[in-house]
Amino acid sequence: MRTAFGRLLGRPSDDLVALEEELLLADVGVKATARILEALTDRRSAREPVRATLARVLEEILDAGPDQALRLDAEPSVLMFVGVNGTGKTTTLAKLAARLRSEGRMVVVAAADTYRAAAIDQLRLLTERAGARLVAHQPGSDPAAVAFDAVQSAMARRANAVLVDTAGRLHTSSGLMAELAKVRRVIARAVPGAPHEVLLVVDATTGQNALEQARVFGQAVAVSGIVLAKLDGTARGGIVIAIREELGLPIKLVGVGEGLDDLVPFDPRAFVRALLGGSE
Repeated sequence: MRTAFGRLLGRPSDDLVALEEELLLADVGVKATARILEALTDRRSAREPVRATLARVLEEILDAGPDQALRLDAEPSVLMFVGVNGTGKTTTLAKLAARLRSEGRMVVVAAADTYRAAAIDQLRLLTERAGARLVAHQPGSDPAAVAFDAVQSAMARRANAVLVDTAGRLHTSSGLMAELAKVRRVIARAVPGAPHEVLLVVDATTGQNALEQARVFGQAVAVSGIVLAKLDGTARGGIVIAIREELGLPIKLVGVGEGLDDLVPFDPRAFVRALLGGSE
């Protein structure tokens, strides 16, 4: 069967076919890969290796400019964390709390995942380790009420940031997505302009399903950025290229390990080098 690139150009070189296979194996996806390779052929130069040109194309796709940085200028800045079950959302939130604390910011965390007592206990432990303050209600409480109380507590204490944890949910569950939208509306009423970030945590090993997750969560709660978690556990992660290419969402942060300090700002150049087999 001919490859997507073969259909595009007729007789591709072996190098280009190999690059296409690399992109597909890295979870970039068929549509995004075809567009990337078309751009690559338009910009090919005899003076530059094909792989180097590809790297520049990918970096330009992933570079979101000023939108790459977290929005932390408001007082308090309210950041919502959303995602499906098992993506590492709660631990990612704790890592960001620790990072903000290391910068001297006062952080309040909202335990708005009220479905499981174990989730609240886990967040309490991680929050203590990060040096942040936790606002939690009893299991089964209204998640929006927890988020509201956390914002009120942050304003009373003049905290710099509020990080709102939410229950993992399948993007196919309309009822749970509606509940998430309610949390967002309550936050917006409590603080004009909030939430300042709605961060979708994506598991780097998920593959193409993450694109649909980003699309549905984006429709429900206006996702502003992507956090790529568990990148240390895979050589893939190229799905963020498809998300960026098709939905325009910036990738803000990357999880590169299990420690509280293993969350770093997304670097398009370093990501592309790792994806194409260069040094990380």
